[in-house]
Amino acid sequence: MLSMHYILYIIRANSALLFLKIKLIILSLKMRCQVLNKDFPRIITFLRKERGLSQKQVAGDMGISQALLSHYEKGIRECGLDFLVKTAEYYGVSTDYLLGRTVQRNFTADPFEAAEKEVVINTEKGSMINKINRSLLMNTTSVIYDLLAKIGNKHLTNAVSNYLMSAEYVIFRTIYNSEKNNSQTMFSLDKNRYRNLTDASMILDLELINELIENDKLTLTLSPDVISVCFEKDAPSLFNLIQYSERNIKNVYAGKR
Repeated sequence: MLSMHYILYIIRANSALLFLKIKLIILSLKMRCQVLNKDFPRIITFLRKERGLSQKQVAGDMGISQALLSHYEKGIRECGLDFLVKTAEYYGVSTDYLLGRTVQRNFTADPFEAAEKEVVINTEKGSMINKINRSLLMNTTSVIYDLLAKIGNKHLTNAVSNYLMSAEYVIFRTIYNSEKNNSQTMFSLDKNRYRNLTDASMILDLELINELIENDKLTLTLSPDVISVCFEKDAPSLFNLIQYSERNIKNVYAGKR
């Protein structure tokens, strides 16, 4: 028969183990919330605006007040696990995507791959990938020009503009030239040389941009939090463009594309 002393020892040991487990759970939740505070507000805001939904509509669909949803989107309040799961189901994405742990919206398909399939299904109305990318590019460009306006250097603005316009020029002309019989009268550069000439021009523009920033000490104190506050509407697009671009660059480097 077990002695009372031994029984008390077991109870204390089990209590200590239980206390340790509780501390670990709390620590895990705190770490989860730290990640949530950083990426969750930005991502749920982007998903809502991407679909053209109002806060009132989403809040109604999810059974919460508009004020509470606004707090979640601004990172003022942290949501519970039930809301996290409900949001993932509502937007058709994974919880990992909502927490910023992956750029893939779900576990079975990449958003780009899903959108590419949609092109086949519904080309006339335009694919989702077209809408997503156009939104990312337009909103990011808006952030860039707002930053240039804050810097206030016209030479830098001109150099950046030349670089971006050259990129769009070469893409448009490449698409235009896909049909060999299309007239070339609107262009002054030879169709066999425009790519190399544009590449050279963009390299020089980028060097000029770097030189202007370094020589004139054109700097802005920025961080993800500052950008989120200053560019509340366009910041989600910028952050997602960064994720997609770096993923694609890494894939090229690894020979996956």
